[in-house]
Amino acid sequence: MIADGIMPATHWGKAMKRVFRICSMGICSMTAVMAVGVLFPGIALVLGVAGCSASAQTGSESVLNGHRIIYPASSIPQAGRHHTNYFFVDSDSPKSGPPSGVETPGSVACVYQLVSGPAGCPVATSTTVPTGGWGAVALVDAGYYPTAASDLAAFSSYYGIPAADFTQVWPGTKQPEVVSGWEVEEALDIEWAHAMAPQAKLYLVVSNLCNKGTCATDPFWDAVSLAAKLVAEAGGGVVSMSWGDPEWSTESKEDHLFTNKKVVFFAAAGDSGLGVSIYPGASPNVVSVGGSYFNRNEDGDFTYEQYYTNDGGGDISPYEPRPAYQDGVADVVGTQRGYPDVVSDFCCAPIYLEGGWYSVGGTSWASPTFAGIVNAAGHKAKGSVAELTMMYDVLADPTEYATDFYDITQGSSECTVGFDQCSGIGSARTYAGK
Repeated sequence: MIADGIMPATHWGKAMKRVFRICSMGICSMTAVMAVGVLFPGIALVLGVAGCSASAQTGSESVLNGHRIIYPASSIPQAGRHHTNYFFVDSDSPKSGPPSGVETPGSVACVYQLVSGPAGCPVATSTTVPTGGWGAVALVDAGYYPTAASDLAAFSSYYGIPAADFTQVWPGTKQPEVVSGWEVEEALDIEWAHAMAPQAKLYLVVSNLCNKGTCATDPFWDAVSLAAKLVAEAGGGVVSMSWGDPEWSTESKEDHLFTNKKVVFFAAAGDSGLGVSIYPGASPNVVSVGGSYFNRNEDGDFTYEQYYTNDGGGDISPYEPRPAYQDGVADVVGTQRGYPDVVSDFCCAPIYLEGGWYSVGGTSWASPTFAGIVNAAGHKAKGSVAELTMMYDVLADPTEYATDFYDITQGSSECTVGFDQCSGIGSARTYAGK
């Protein structure tokens, strides 16, 4: 069953100067900006003259492993406004089919050993998709998504994923307005969470968007509470939040929102590189998900997974003290909460939106993907802290750790053996330990 539109009853990290392209009202200019915590990721910045796509609106560009990376306005961190954590890859214009260079639900599941697949997990022949899931998966986003149900159905049909039991809801009785830039986020969230856990009931919980203040009273928090309620009523499951706001000094007052014993909460760690804060990704009551990258050889076979310098996200929180489950990694995090906890592939994913296909990336992909994997694992942890405690206990056991997670050690000098700021514990290897 698919139902849509049912109404239910500052800490900014390190200051750094970056040069980036600002596209505004169709005019592009190179601007040097002293940004407090606004770090635009990428291996190299794109210079020269280029036009601006209407779908990108005001944003910036960079290059990642030879790909043109386009950051929409919604993904540019701003004080007092929740931002998305996705980017377009090579083009922000729709295609008639999945763009070249993207992974698929089958190839991701193959690499992470969630399904049986061909040697090397090539994209073209890795067609087996996950079949698990239980309870419910809820994605929290901003703005009503008019074509959510039909887009999800088209994506699922294309990749041979079972039809979703899907509902879009919002707090209160007034339907939120459509928010520019967030429909891509929403498509990415629901399509990939469902791809990883197709048997779970799926909720898209939407809210109005906070645009000023610290967002401490943002209506998003009502949406988070509704998402937790719906998941708990379904018997349990996961909630994923791909957005964030730079940390602020009183953020811990919101941590109680992520303590439902029937729900494991996930949040994106951001796309601005290490040392840039984000909340709720910093909360000790969420599984914070960073980004990694699949490398493939000339034959298309997966070779290894790495972190890319200045991409993904992670930080040591100045406001959240180290939780007990991180006592074993105190040599890395010190006395404070360190994140991410885990990573998942963050480039490049296909999505279907309003009749077209796009290639996108970011921890906005990583968070719902990892959340779906944990749901399908079916371990049914009694809340986020229980889930995190289990994963850090696996980290402490070298034998189990080697079989349950990929340790990401390449891509930056900060990427070391075991827990590190690049990738936390690492990425999924089978459903064990999740």
